Amino acid sequence: MDNTLQEIRNKLKAGGDARLRDAGQRYFKEKIKAYGFRTADVTRISKEFFGRVEGQGKEGIFRMCESLFSSGYIEESFIACNWSYYARDGFAESDFAVFERWIGKYVSNWATCDTLCNHTVGAFVEKYPEFAGELKRWARSENMWMRRAAAVTLIIPAKKGKFLKEAFEIADILMDDKEDLVQKGYGWLLKEESRTRQKEVFAYVMKNRRRMPRTALRYAIEKMPKDMKAKAMA
Repeated sequence: MDNTLQEIRNKLKAGGDARLRDAGQRYFKEKIKAYGFRTADVTRISKEFFGRVEGQGKEGIFRMCESLFSSGYIEESFIACNWSYYARDGFAESDFAVFERWIGKYVSNWATCDTLCNHTVGAFVEKYPEFAGELKRWARSENMWMRRAAAVTLIIPAKKGKFLKEAFEIADILMDDKEDLVQKGYGWLLKEESRTRQKEVFAYVMKNRRRMPRTALRYAIEKMPKDMKAKAMA
């Protein structure tokens, strides 16, 4: 295990581009620790090395994910997010506590939050839908990344028309959140729900449009026809 992680880190250190590293910082308010790689290249490295570690089983993979997250480098966090998603066939109910701990301990920017929650945690909730209700607890957290996670975990299920009730409940809790990245998170969730449930989402937006921050509102109505957008923004 240690040899594989060291090889990954050697590869990242040797191949990092300082220009990409510095340019990437523009997308974040927080200071990001990075080697300087494009996301597609990190994904390729994830797949390249996963073939060597998947025989370790889920528990072994999760231990390596923990080590990758703990480094603080965003590329290593992406590899951890990818590996945990690749292990989704073995998910068990007890893994929810692991994912919650990772978010609380290691997530410190929107990119890691979305990569982990869109895929790994989203796949978990689709497999164990009874845990969708736990996301409302996250939405009340003092940790802004946990609050964003509550919304963005349901992004991919929402594209399939799932969890509309929970999406509205999470949006209700996050409605007055002061953090723009949290506002964008639940606005994004409503937008994805609108792909298959446009009428219901539009009704929700119209009901709450005077209270909903404009950032969230614009995200929520992005996929709607022009006449609906005009009514919502009036």
